[in-house]
Amino acid sequence: MPGRRDLYDPTGERHGIPTFPWKLAPEGYATYRQLRAAGLRPGGQPVAAQLLRPRRRRGPLTAYLYRIDRALPVRPMTPARRAALAKANAAQQICPNCRCDVGYRIPRSHGMCGTCIHHEEQRAA
Repeated sequence: MPGRRDLYDPTGERHGIPTFPWKLAPEGYATYRQLRAAGLRPGGQPVAAQLLRPRRRRGPLTAYLYRIDRALPVRPMTPARRAALAKANAAQQICPNCRCDVGYRIPRSHGMCGTCIHHEEQRAA
């Protein structure tokens, strides 16, 4: 398991891009979620650095960082985009088996509403 010292590579010699241990990012960098919370977006810029957190049984967990000074403001929601988003969300609430609007987004892992899953289980038993 790599230690914190192995994950510190500010020049990018070992990992290809500047790499820092988890929670030790320098000022001026932010993750995508942090940019979004600040009302910003990466705006087409490449990944500037990364954070790595070691894990015991798998490879390290990676978080990509973007430069805050190059980030752009989030595009405003237009009426057309809002309507398209509402239509897409409504389509995901219709069960493909019974064609009913179930009032929630149907999980892709199930592919059908809870009632249809129950009926399938009853038929199989």
